[in-house]
Amino acid sequence: MKTINKLLKVSRPVSWVNTAYPFAATFLVLGGAVDVLFIVASLFFLIPYNLLMYGVNDVYDYESDMRNPRKNSIEGAAEAKEFHPTILRAAYGLTLPFLLALLLIGSWTADLVLLSVVFFVVAYSLKGLRFKEIPFLDSITSSLHFVGPMLYASALFGFPAETFPFMIAFFLWGLASHAFGAVQDVIPDREGKLSSIATVIGARATVWFSFLLYIAASLFVGLQGGLAIIVSLAGLLYVFTVAPYLFITDKTSARANRGWRRFIWLNYIVGTVVTFVLIAILFL
Repeated sequence: MKTINKLLKVSRPVSWVNTAYPFAATFLVLGGAVDVLFIVASLFFLIPYNLLMYGVNDVYDYESDMRNPRKNSIEGAAEAKEFHPTILRAAYGLTLPFLLALLLIGSWTADLVLLSVVFFVVAYSLKGLRFKEIPFLDSITSSLHFVGPMLYASALFGFPAETFPFMIAFFLWGLASHAFGAVQDVIPDREGKLSSIATVIGARATVWFSFLLYIAASLFVGLQGGLAIIVSLAGLLYVFTVAPYLFITDKTSARANRGWRRFIWLNYIVGTVVTFVLIAILFL
């Protein structure tokens, strides 16, 4: 049980919904049924996917995480090196059967999307690739972690045109979220000789980048009209969360952690709004 508890901590349960929900919601809205594919994919994006994403990250970020006061909390684990082989075995071992099952069930286009999504999850942190240390590609890859499940659901239905504005908006949201999250780590990352979008363009420019992308994401959704306007207005909460940090400096960049902590729970508030809108679309 101790091992399981540690693995659960590594997988960041507070963030599970951020990957499972985009798949499940998109699948159902596009007309999918609660069938084997839906159940297997939803479970995959709920737990194995997150254990893979955060587990690989924790193992290969260990040295820098030891210098980061945010770790060993709701924002990330920092398990001892002796536990790293267990993390990797569990992450890869739990992912493989789900991945094989989905590859057998889905179409070849959906399979290509799924394999690409999993590749980017691993490439973000894996030694030798480390996309997270390539400025701008770090935010792009991180965003793909979350829009990927939605893209996979869309691929299962042949990429309906009506899903693209929402996927673009979600991608912009992901870019903004990663960029803002990187601001709080400017000093630890520089001390650890790690590169990120924030270490390259600076804390203030990164916050502005995030601020504008959140606005763009909300506008993309709002332009779809109808009930999407409600979601667009909810999305502005992210804009208001980032706004107080528009004039932050590299020296004061750690203050952005307050906004980041609010962001974690803000996902649940906005997610609730999205859920009610989807219920209205599906059943009213």
